[in-house]
Amino acid sequence: MQIHLDAEKCQGHNRCYALAPELFDVDDYGQAVLLDDGEIDPSLHDKARLAAANCPEYAITLTGD
Repeated sequence: MQIHLDAEKCQGHNRCYALAPELFDVDDYGQAVLLDDGEIDPSLHDKARLAAANCPEYAITLTGD
């Protein structure tokens, strides 16, 4: 599974960071940033799905299994 964050869509709600701090951080402007763009560890798949499902701006997409 790969995770992608569309920075243009992110409005800084930071739900992703609250739900999956292993995958996201917050920059100096309050916008979410991915800690590691690309293939994510299988142990974090559920957290990635949770973060994507809770993003009100639909800025997070998942591809692959």
